[in-house]
Amino acid sequence: MSRAGASSMLLGVVSLLVSLPQVAEAQSWRSVTMSRQVSGEEEIDVRIRFGAGRLTIQPGEPGTLYRMRLRYDEEAFEPVAEYEDGRLDLGVDGTRHKFRWKKDDSQEMDLSLARGVPMNLDLEFGAVRAEIDLGGLQITGLELQTGASESRIDVSAPNPIRMSEASMEVGAADFHARNLGNLNTETLEVDAGVGNVVLDFRGEWQGNADVSVDMGLGALELRFPEGLGVRLIKDTFLTSLDSEGLVKRGDSFYSLDWESAQYRVTVEVDAAFGSIDVVWVH
Repeated sequence: MSRAGASSMLLGVVSLLVSLPQVAEAQSWRSVTMSRQVSGEEEIDVRIRFGAGRLTIQPGEPGTLYRMRLRYDEEAFEPVAEYEDGRLDLGVDGTRHKFRWKKDDSQEMDLSLARGVPMNLDLEFGAVRAEIDLGGLQITGLELQTGASESRIDVSAPNPIRMSEASMEVGAADFHARNLGNLNTETLEVDAGVGNVVLDFRGEWQGNADVSVDMGLGALELRFPEGLGVRLIKDTFLTSLDSEGLVKRGDSFYSLDWESAQYRVTVEVDAAFGSIDVVWVH
């Protein structure tokens, strides 16, 4: 596993330890809503940071650059909503070194982003339950990092901008990414530590793609739509492979329609321990 994967695992473990119940102290929960209107932006860099709790991100209403609702402990955190020189920073920031977490309380962040503004997205979250829909957003670049999370990522509608690269770094997590064909990226890198990872490549493909998956310990499921040309290359150790619908030629596995397919994806998997399952979906 790469150093980045090991770092994600360490971050996940730290996040889990941090989120365990601590000595009870009173918490002062506060809810705020912040927003900003679109004002002629041609492209922006969006940086989102959220440590623990429940996170929801979805496309927003026309004319609104972002709308964010936060529920947080105001004695330990403060909201972040800064916009300057084409850079937007959103999330929560700790005001104390000691992070106090009460088991029956939850921190929440609900965020919507503008559909019509090209965005370079940098998302980082820790011990969260995340529901993220990037469908229809104009994404010029994507960097996503998770810690010990339960994350559901969906690209429910096509990205109208062709990206050169996207990356997803996953710690100790249950991670599902759907409709990755809609992401419209030339390359996708997935670095996973420990857990269960599902990558679903359905969607409206607009070009070929190269995907690399670096997996530590766990189960990897690759879901491909019928009609997509698939080439699978694996460099694995003590990892089983269910290669349904693929035939081996040399050091690679190919779908039967590889040569005739309109669009093709090459997936290279480097895995240590676990399993790889290939599933064909409509």
